[in-house]
Amino acid sequence: MGGGAFGVPPFCRLTKGGACVIICTQLEFVLQMKLGVMIMNIEHLTRNGINLAVVSSDETVITDTQSALDLAMTVKYETNAENIVIDKNIICEEFFILSTGIAGEILQKFINYHVKVAVYGDYSHYTSKPLKDFIYESNNGKDFFFVSTKDEAIQKLAET
Repeated sequence: MGGGAFGVPPFCRLTKGGACVIICTQLEFVLQMKLGVMIMNIEHLTRNGINLAVVSSDETVITDTQSALDLAMTVKYETNAENIVIDKNIICEEFFILSTGIAGEILQKFINYHVKVAVYGDYSHYTSKPLKDFIYESNNGKDFFFVSTKDEAIQKLAET
């Protein structure tokens, strides 16, 4: 649809599930998906020939293993990207408490589905040695990274 049908602005087109895709210059687009009451933004980029998706939201999107897998599969379906840049703010705080097991479960799901992830944000307030070790080991791997800025996250995934 699109072109103004059903109140949709002419620069949008509806996809399956009611998502609105906005086509921009430089072959980038922003996808806003309404999942219940949650709005999630997915920006599709290509760097060094690698498809990337940058995910952000004003709300917590990843709360458990299933929601992380849902996010990864939605991104793959909508953008064909297996490299995802995630704003740390959309991940529940329990992820950063390693004793909950959420981080390990999510990391394993992403690896099983061949999804590489770079999470950007501020980690300076965490004092847990196991978490710091987890971040260090992840950053020395090839599938999951923790960095400070969105640009660093994009760069890290564009290099892999």
